[in-house]
Amino acid sequence: MVRRYYTLAVEPMSQLATWARRMALFSLTAVIVSVIIVRSEWLDIGPAITTFVVALAPSIIAIALAIAALAVIWNDGLRGLGRAFAAIGIAGVYLAYKAYKLPWLYDITTDPIDPPRYEALARLRPREANPITYAGLYAAEQQHAAYPDIEPLDEDATPEVAFKAALAVITKRKWIIIDRRPPQAPRREGHIEAVARTLIMGLRDDVVVRVRGGPDGARIDARSSSRFGSFDFGSNAARIRSLMDDIDTAIGNEKPEPAVVLPPPAKKGKEPPQQQQPKRERDQPTATSKR
Repeated sequence: MVRRYYTLAVEPMSQLATWARRMALFSLTAVIVSVIIVRSEWLDIGPAITTFVVALAPSIIAIALAIAALAVIWNDGLRGLGRAFAAIGIAGVYLAYKAYKLPWLYDITTDPIDPPRYEALARLRPREANPITYAGLYAAEQQHAAYPDIEPLDEDATPEVAFKAALAVITKRKWIIIDRRPPQAPRREGHIEAVARTLIMGLRDDVVVRVRGGPDGARIDARSSSRFGSFDFGSNAARIRSLMDDIDTAIGNEKPEPAVVLPPPAKKGKEPPQQQQPKRERDQPTATSKR
């Protein structure tokens, strides 16, 4: 009796999927190196940003190769589906989704009509940085559509209390304070300028907070701007949102708690005098005493 051995045919691996994963890993490595270069300030900010952008370019190629690999795998039945999806994930689907969903803005403010102005920071910004002038009505419409919750903060506290709370929050965040002017007569407008740094890249973003008095308290406006790049991935809006929440909480903690008014004590009527019982003679036996 002759034994027959059957072997399962192994489908070949898709070369497109393999190269897509390689390009995605190369892009990831290049991005990590560029982030280190930017944070360590080994290069000027201009070449450093260019290094980061160039590092992202292979990720676009990886996504294109992965999409082509999925089509080939579907038609020809090749292996490599996991590698194709890995390439798409590594290449940054999240970043691509953010770039598609969010507007291309780098300057966010709570008051697009009269945004807080950079004064001290305007003199410190590099020449190649983004302009300090707000982009105008078109940017305001894009901002309102993407971030409708970015609005001024109206408080029933005095401008002095609001300014003190905003300064305390900025100091707690360890931002570099460039200028601060408390609200004083006759201007009655508080002004704080500071520099914040992004979490991953460590890039410097500029922030200005304005405190104005009103008939019912204080109005607080804020503005956050990226120095470089035309797209901030929503970081400036997120910074303003968290900043205003913290300031609102700090102002609430500064307000004294209302005093609890106790009702006046009720007048007590005169108690009738207690009748004194006659003292029992010591030698008089009682009913329970032992004889």
